Amino acid sequence: MAIYYKTNEEIELVRISSLLVGKTLAEVAKVIKPGVATAELDKIAEKFIRDNGGVPSFKGYSGFPASLCISVNSVVVHGIPGKYELQDGDIISVDCGVYKNGFHGDSAYTFAVGNVKPETLRLLKVTKECLCKGVETAVAGKRLGDISYIIQEHAESNGYSVVRELVGHGVGKDLHEAPEVPNYGKRGSGPVLQEGLVIAIEPMINLGKKAVKTESDGWTIRTLDNMPSAHFEHTIAVRAGKADVLSTFEYIEAVLNEKKELGLIVK
Repeated sequence: MAIYYKTNEEIELVRISSLLVGKTLAEVAKVIKPGVATAELDKIAEKFIRDNGGVPSFKGYSGFPASLCISVNSVVVHGIPGKYELQDGDIISVDCGVYKNGFHGDSAYTFAVGNVKPETLRLLKVTKECLCKGVETAVAGKRLGDISYIIQEHAESNGYSVVRELVGHGVGKDLHEAPEVPNYGKRGSGPVLQEGLVIAIEPMINLGKKAVKTESDGWTIRTLDNMPSAHFEHTIAVRAGKADVLSTFEYIEAVLNEKKELGLIVK
């Protein structure tokens, strides 16, 4: 599949969709606490997306039944929201896509629910660092494998494993475009990164081993050893010198900081 490079105008449209993803995830962040059903989070997200002129990218995508992928604890990605009520000590990856003005945006954030074990909080911290290092590497002139390598190197040097079966991807008029962006690989391999390439970088990092399995629903992907997994994702545009991050965690983290100050988050 050919790589479709975006014009500056198209990149701005991806940014609009991606910022709406960030704002949607912030709305979800406001209500994450023990006792809340994951289906309730999905309902809040879909309403917010539609109220702001967007369409949930995931709903109906290859038959996926919800607007968010909500993946709890050992679920890596593609968890289906439902009756499950969040419990103290859970971690949940919330992955969201928005389609607006003809272009998609895609981003994910893993949240701690209540009192989470220190070793699991460290997994979240390192996974987010993996994303940041991947984004820092996504500049014109580097190679795609350089992004993959730096993510793998940071995860494994901290004692974690990298999921192989699931990868980042191009983003644009389609939710998933070329190229695939693995979270493991060799430095100096793959296509040269050029300005106008828009990709979702999304490390999926496991506390235990890298092996995963797909549940009987055909969507939910869980670690084989049932150990926790974390997932953070940004949509970015490749530029000379520094990547242009089109999605944002700013709104989410403003909510989390406020909750922390009010004593609603124990860290």
